[in-house]
Amino acid sequence: MFLCRRQFPEVRTPELLAKLVDVVSSSGGSNRNTTNVATAAGSSSMAAVASSSVPVYEPAAQLVASPSFAVDLNDGVRDEVGSFDVLPNALHGVPPVGVGDGELGDPDEDDVEPETIDDDSGDEVHEGALGHPVGFGARDAEGNAGLTEFQVGQQFQDKDEALLSVKTYSIRRGVQYKVVESDHRWYVGKCSEFGNGCTWLIRLSLRKRKGIWEVKRYNGPHTCLATSISSDHRSLDHSVISAFIMPMVRADASVSIKVLLNATAAHFGFRPTYRRVWMAKQKAVGLIYGDWDESYSEIPRWVLGVQLTMTGTVAVLRTSPVLVGGQVDESQAYFHRLFWTFPPCIEAFRHCKPLVSIDGTHLYGKYGGTLLIAIAQDGNSNILPVAFALVEGENAESWTFFLSHLRQHVTPHPGLLVISDRHNGIKSALEAPDGGWLPPSAYRAFCIRHVAANFALTFKGKDARRLLVNAAYAKTEVEFDYWFDILRSEDPAMCEWANRIDYSLWTQHRDEGRRFGHMTTNISECVNSILKGVRNLPVASLVKATYGRLAELFVRKGREAEAQMGTGQQFSQHLVKCIEANLNTARCFTVTLYDRDNSEFTVAETTPTGTFSLGTYRVSLASRTCDCGYFQALHFPCQHALACCAYARVSWSSYVHSVYQISSVFNVYRMGFTPPIPEGFWPPYDGPTMIPDPNRRRAREGRPRSTRIRTNMDEADPNRPKRCGLCRQPGHTRRRCPQVVGSSQTGRN
Repeated sequence: MFLCRRQFPEVRTPELLAKLVDVVSSSGGSNRNTTNVATAAGSSSMAAVASSSVPVYEPAAQLVASPSFAVDLNDGVRDEVGSFDVLPNALHGVPPVGVGDGELGDPDEDDVEPETIDDDSGDEVHEGALGHPVGFGARDAEGNAGLTEFQVGQQFQDKDEALLSVKTYSIRRGVQYKVVESDHRWYVGKCSEFGNGCTWLIRLSLRKRKGIWEVKRYNGPHTCLATSISSDHRSLDHSVISAFIMPMVRADASVSIKVLLNATAAHFGFRPTYRRVWMAKQKAVGLIYGDWDESYSEIPRWVLGVQLTMTGTVAVLRTSPVLVGGQVDESQAYFHRLFWTFPPCIEAFRHCKPLVSIDGTHLYGKYGGTLLIAIAQDGNSNILPVAFALVEGENAESWTFFLSHLRQHVTPHPGLLVISDRHNGIKSALEAPDGGWLPPSAYRAFCIRHVAANFALTFKGKDARRLLVNAAYAKTEVEFDYWFDILRSEDPAMCEWANRIDYSLWTQHRDEGRRFGHMTTNISECVNSILKGVRNLPVASLVKATYGRLAELFVRKGREAEAQMGTGQQFSQHLVKCIEANLNTARCFTVTLYDRDNSEFTVAETTPTGTFSLGTYRVSLASRTCDCGYFQALHFPCQHALACCAYARVSWSSYVHSVYQISSVFNVYRMGFTPPIPEGFWPPYDGPTMIPDPNRRRAREGRPRSTRIRTNMDEADPNRPKRCGLCRQPGHTRRRCPQVVGSSQTGRN
């Protein structure tokens, strides 16, 4: 029952079914079995037991101390060599001569092993070797690995595969074993209860001529019973877990540790620690994408290879010296920073909106670090990463390194807007006199999501934060004052906190239309949609992934834009949807013309069109402004401007910014990527070997410490549906998960 409880943890109430049978005693009498089930120890005791009132059950074959071979008291013991009579010591586990002891013509002369292995009590236990079904490596009739027994002669490709088989067998059986001997030639394990009623033992050795590992002796299955129920198993180490989660990590490197932990617990029936699963994932990632340490040494060659693949690729590598005994080691260098961008990204930014969002995201792997990203947006509201940097963390020096090369190679345009958070490192880099980011060359704006998160640290309550966000999104000063007055009525200190930040940095009505309606950095959307999983990879695989992901993005978005151009569309789908939504409300207005040039109008709303309405608006088609603020903020006609265009019988398309034209969207993705040159053809690198900085290594003990400082931004959206912690599907909890409920019902049936 303990074993079943471990293998099927979803069954809440295990039950034992005892089958009662009638037996015939040695005296010929019949005993009616009405109570329970017992096991006969031997034929000599049958008469005594049968004459008592206790019912017994006599098995068809006599159980022996070593179940490695079958014993029939009538027919003797039969093996592969032949049949013979029962030997006096057969019941004590001594196998016949020549069975499983390596004396039947073993081709490897060096595969010699001792006759016996002493247990803790000092008694000698000999091993049998025949009569076993296929062990781990094959599966049983129900497809479960690790539930069948090993057999002598069973082979494995290497020692790791053999150890994985032994550990999986031990876990699935719910028993413990300990290693007696382990080196490059032998591996011997025995049950933890060896000598206390269980004789399970396995011995594997290396076949040097074939280079494979083989089961030389096996004594099983286990005859011990678990005496306690534990939620963990010591054989369920990170190597076993890594082999199990390998397909999941290969499919999605960003899969969370929680999901992997739940899957491991559901499969093995034991729940390992978070740290162990984290280590298993790092090992799986290393096996799939390359070693974590060696990946740093591949970066210099990748720089040479990608520059050879695409002329114009910018890659700036910075290193720091390695000190050995106070002297600089010229043969090695620590990886410090790397900036890179590709020619298609540089060309694409020329046709995007004149703004760039910058932010950093932490790396999740063996070594810490930060990935800095610059994100642009085309006229169809598609985000596009245009530059990257791997740095030690977010500080003034790392941001200066990134922003200086971003300005030099990607965004030299005047009047550019930079959207970022309020990090002091970014502030220092943007305000540098020689950085090129000061007005009027460039302007800065804050991400309202980060501003609201900082606001919530001082003032609790989601209602107040929502009022602040509404004020930031207001496109006119009148609407801003409306929301700000409500915020002041809640707590005047809230307005005082907001007034300490320049309005031009966080409000939309003061940005002079530079935001194009964008109030956040979009870093989460970029990472989740384009760079999903790259933070979990070794650095060499990470930089290679950016090339492949961007190449795929340019092909997909370029085809979409080309198909829209083929249908005769003039503007992007995003703009068409916005114009259609504005046209639906433009019929409820009264338009009055005020000049002969059909440029100055007033528009009166017959019915309010939103939560905040002025009633009457002034529209100037010549200056492309409206009192509602949408025309100048989004750079395409608002609902009031569309009503004026319809009144004056002029086309609204001439008042749309050129970035929304489908031809501009296509030009963003016109320049494609070149297929990468195979690594074997990359130019040789003769510089110092790149190695990781040991100071960036994550803690080796305890639960991995989160590198993210959690704020109110990490609070779950109350309107977001809850997901099951087991299957990650919405609509139910872990307790009501269909997988658990279905398994429980099956167990009860």
